[in-house]
Amino acid sequence: MKLFNTALFLVSTLLFCKVTAQNNEMATVKGGVYLPLYGTADKTVKVDSFMMDVYPVTNADFLKFVKENPLWKKSNIKRLFADESYLTKWTTDENFSGLPNAPATNVSWFAAKKYCECQGKRLPKMDEWEYAAMANENVPDARKVESYNQYILNWYETPKTFNKTVGSTFKNYWGIYDLHGLVWEWTQDFNTVLISGESRKDVDKDSNLFCGSAAIGASDLMNYAAFMRYAFRGSMKARYSSQNLGFRCAKNLEN
Repeated sequence: MKLFNTALFLVSTLLFCKVTAQNNEMATVKGGVYLPLYGTADKTVKVDSFMMDVYPVTNADFLKFVKENPLWKKSNIKRLFADESYLTKWTTDENFSGLPNAPATNVSWFAAKKYCECQGKRLPKMDEWEYAAMANENVPDARKVESYNQYILNWYETPKTFNKTVGSTFKNYWGIYDLHGLVWEWTQDFNTVLISGESRKDVDKDSNLFCGSAAIGASDLMNYAAFMRYAFRGSMKARYSSQNLGFRCAKNLEN
């Protein structure tokens, strides 16, 4: 009976949710071709046009979600879907210690994915996130702008930025806030990074991301900010959660 109940929970958790629109402020990102830090065989990736939330999901947003979908409350979550740090700053199932408009953190990939699905959206693909996040205020690709990369690196050294409200950083070229300067963010395919350009290792994943061989196949050896993002993604598992890690949603461009 216990096994049956567990299986029933898994089915209901994975398949069902109450769908409600919460944050409908989305920006359109016009697609194109870009060179990621770790490219494919031809070194470039095509990104189709898509829509992305203007702001990260907030504590208030996530509170509404768990009220409507109680299987994802702190006291109900199964360890298969979240580790012990899940919503660790929440004192109860419906009471968080941070600001309502601060980004929701300590949320696992499973919970973030379900939240987006319940909004009729999805998590952004890693290439979509990187493509949108390479923009500064004025140009769609600011990766060669020294001041822009320094801004990102300075943020990595700044403590507790997750306590700030969403929208407290700049609005980028696409009209999106907080891709840098607030929290790290989950992506749909965060754990699919390929790091090697050598033919004998083309199928290797991110197991070497923390050592010197991580530079093999990298498109920009000076992009330290991107190296840190890829390393962080490579260290994560879907059930993990962190006080520095939040998320936002995306969806395909509506025709």
